[in-house]
Amino acid sequence: MFLESKANRSKQKGWVEVVCGSMFSGKTEELLRRIKRAQFANQNIELFKPALDIRYAENEVVSHDATAMVSTPVNNSAEILIYVNMESVEVVGIDEIQFFDEGVVEVCNKLADAGIRVIVAGLDMDFMGKPFGPMPKLMAIAEYVTKVHAICVHCGDLAQFSHRLIAEQKQVLLGEKDSYEPLCRHCFNAAIEKEKNN
Repeated sequence: MFLESKANRSKQKGWVEVVCGSMFSGKTEELLRRIKRAQFANQNIELFKPALDIRYAENEVVSHDATAMVSTPVNNSAEILIYVNMESVEVVGIDEIQFFDEGVVEVCNKLADAGIRVIVAGLDMDFMGKPFGPMPKLMAIAEYVTKVHAICVHCGDLAQFSHRLIAEQKQVLLGEKDSYEPLCRHCFNAAIEKEKNN
């Protein structure tokens, strides 16, 4: 018949999908949507997150709309390859990819080269509007890149910047609506200019 066996399916070509955008743009929600569709198709999946992200739960990927799935927290990108069974896993999801080391780019390539569909989600820019961690390289090697947008809380236009509301300059700072707000380019530039003049 037309149904493929698991053995044949695992020999298909792999690829990398990147879902990126600002805070509150639905990145994790989109990642989980794609993972759930793979589960409905009876595909073997593995879901990972950085161990430092414990905002909602230690062992779950949780979106801002409270959708959650069990995941494996890892301390670095190399641990992902330890957990993934290359013979049986068909889809690998990685959330908050911007928090991983640069080695995550090679990890994603290895997984895709082994015939695995790799779906990653993360911030493409940090709170200063600069490219975040491994994201530029991941977007370069990916077959598919989806940029999602939030809504600017100041003017209602599409937002692509994550403006930090507290005076902390380190790049990695876990937070929610108390620490960040999504802004469009115009409102982000105005907010940065105002902070410089204060």
